[in-house]
Amino acid sequence: MAELKKVAAAESSGDGKAEKVNLLKVHHLRPAPGAKKSRMRVGRGEGSKGKTAGRGTKGTKARYGVRAGLEGGNLNFVMRSPKLKGFKNPFRVEYQVVNLEKLAVLYPQGGDVTVADLVARGAVRKNQLVKVLGSGDIAVSLNVAVDKVSESAQQKIVAAGGSVG
Repeated sequence: MAELKKVAAAESSGDGKAEKVNLLKVHHLRPAPGAKKSRMRVGRGEGSKGKTAGRGTKGTKARYGVRAGLEGGNLNFVMRSPKLKGFKNPFRVEYQVVNLEKLAVLYPQGGDVTVADLVARGAVRKNQLVKVLGSGDIAVSLNVAVDKVSESAQQKIVAAGGSVG
């Protein structure tokens, strides 16, 4: 569009010489040499790939296609493989677990327990959900703010004077 404006400006300037602008257009494009190769037409006479059409002579594979999975008299793989029971829940949520005994070691004076703080202390990995479980005892007051807390852990934390939020 800008080139056309230049041409129009040159014509209207009055010097009488209009510049010719070379524009690349879609109909100028051609595929690279060798990029367009015609497919091999097999089974069309004796010239090239005629008669057997590249399939060799005789046998099932020369005459027609055999369906995938056919094993020629053997028991099919699908039939001889063990069948799994149940299913895999696509909505399962995985938590990283931290037990109360671990919190007692990490926080001997008590304090606030957050996911970021647990990551900083190396108890859990970052960017993952954290759940506190009730294995072990705790004697200090903890203010726990993580993704999930089990019922037994919550009872023990509240009994020790802490809170779950």
